[in-house]
Order: sequence, then structure tokens, then C-alpha cells
Amino acid sequence: METALTRLVGIRHPVVQTGMGWVAGPRLVSATANAGALGILASATMTLDQLRAAIAEVRCRTDAPFGVNLRADAADAGDRVRLIVDGGVRVASFALAPSPELITELKAAGVVVIPSVGARRHAEKVAAWGADAVVVQGGEGGGHTGEVATSVLLPQVVDAVRIPVVAAGGFFDGRGLMAALAYGAAGVAMGTRFLLTSDSTVPDAVKARYLAATVKDVTVTRAVDGLPHRMLRTDLVAALERSGRARRLLHAVRRAAGFRRLSGTGWRDMVRDGLALRHGRELSWSQVLLAANTPMLLRSAMVDGRTDLGVMAAGQVAGVIDDLPSCAELVERIMKEAEEVRTRLTAAR
Repeated sequence: METALTRLVGIRHPVVQTGMGWVAGPRLVSATANAGALGILASATMTLDQLRAAIAEVRCRTDAPFGVNLRADAADAGDRVRLIVDGGVRVASFALAPSPELITELKAAGVVVIPSVGARRHAEKVAAWGADAVVVQGGEGGGHTGEVATSVLLPQVVDAVRIPVVAAGGFFDGRGLMAALAYGAAGVAMGTRFLLTSDSTVPDAVKARYLAATVKDVTVTRAVDGLPHRMLRTDLVAALERSGRARRLLHAVRRAAGFRRLSGTGWRDMVRDGLALRHGRELSWSQVLLAANTPMLLRSAMVDGRTDLGVMAAGQVAGVIDDLPSCAELVERIMKEAEEVRTRLTAAR
């Protein structure tokens, strides 16, 4: 199925696996790429050396195009951009809007720039700065999310920009892909659906929690870092929501210390990252610390399997997913379903 997205990045199918921290590593990314979709490495939870090694490992596993997701506001964003360029990575994606200078540098090196946004005005901004495409996530998506549903946000953005738009938030099958294309999107991006594959390195016990979840078990909370964050409702989330300010601050300091030991990040840099998220928002100091070390909370679940100590970002689709196909099986199924929908619609005309 050829679309503006497949032509832009050189993939066979208009499907993107998002750059989920601690989840989108070389194995998942290369399996996605070999299935004909676009796999994206999550670099925000990697050191520079780990990112260099991850790019090299994906290169050893596949010769298909793939991408790297990074934080535009990271202190070492420039170094990460150089690794992307030197590693021959096809796509650079961003969770926050990259600066015009970063976009220019990447495009000059032949890298396709695809930021993710949650509002029309943000899509218009990055398009004006030269982004090649944009991922638009509606409120159904996992992780930090907005209030506008994909079905409302997507057509707004499609009408506002003249670059390919990739729809995210609420997609998991071929019917969703065809719906997104009908709205004018050039493809779909999925996180939770790729997390729940046999190629994902997330521990089996954690996958089982996702598979057991109903739609009502997926919630949006501000208790973790002060920002709307869609995740599975767990005892930890409930405890954070019930905790008083002093107890939340104690939890935050403990987890921040753990993240500091793991990542080598200094206290000053952690507070700086948290303050960057605090800008323009009313966050407590415990939320500032939690915002800075949310990756540690995700790692506890996604890597260590400690669902009691970590958080599990989840799109609403977690409540309707009940199997763990390989990436190849998943992409093949999605494209088959999409073709069946197209055939049905054509026959009904």
C-alpha cells in the first residue's frame, strides 16, 4: 500500500512503531523494519554509547529503513543528531518540537524529520520550520497525552498542513488504518500494539497485565509528574493519587536517587529537566522530581518487571488487545484487514 509516508521514508507499509522508552530497542525496531513498517528506536533512555551501539545492532539485524526518537530539549541533542547522521539512520523523530536549527542540520544530511505533536498549532509550527512529516497523537494514545480525540484532531491537522500526517492514538488493526487514510492521513503510528508483540522485550508478566486490562483499566492521571499521563491503573498509581504532599515528595526523592545512580545524571540536570516540564504549569517540587525521573518509573515495569514499583504507559487500545503476534504477523494482519475493508467499501459503491 503506497502512501506519501511510504514514499517519504522508503517502507512497504504505512505503519509506524513508536519510540517507547525502555521498549523500542534494537530487537523490536529491527523486527518492525523487517516486517516492512517503520521501527523507531527510543533514545531518551539511552546514553550516547548505548545509542551508538543500538544503531549498530539494528543495522546488523536489518537493511530496511528505521528511525531514532530523541528529545529536542536534551542537553546532548546535538551529539545525538550527529550519531543519527553518522549511523545512516533514515528518520529522526521528536517527542517535543525540534528547533529550526536541528531540522535544518538533519535535512541537510538527508535525514527525514518527523516530530510528534498533540495540537494543530504545533503541527503548523514544525511544518513551517521544515519538518518532512508529522505524527499527530490524539487523547487515546499512551504516555503523555492531550484531551482531543484522534477523530477530531486528525482532520484538523490534515487540513492545516501540506506535509504527510501520521495518525496516532487508538490504532491497532487494519480497520483503523483505513479510517486514518479516509481522514487524509498517510499512515498510522502505534505504541501499545507493538509493545504487545512477541518481539517486544517487555517481561511476560508485564505483558500479561496489559492483556488482562479492560478499557476501564486504562486511566489518565496527573499524579505521576503533574502532566496528563495515560497508563494502566495500578496500586502505585492509586497510591500516588491518594498520597499527601510530603509522602509524594519522599517517593519522588527516592526514585530520583535511583534514576541518578542508573543513568549517571546529575541532580542539577535532573532538576533542570523537571523545571523544563514545570514551565508554564503548576507543579509541586515532588512532581518536578517525578517528571525528571519518570523514565525510572517506566524502567521498573518495562525492564525489571516490577509492576508494583513502576508505571505502565498504555493507550486505550490496551483494553481490546488480547494476543502477542510477532511484528511480521501483526503487520501482515493489519495490511490484510485493510485490504479487506477497501474491497468491501469498493463493492458497496
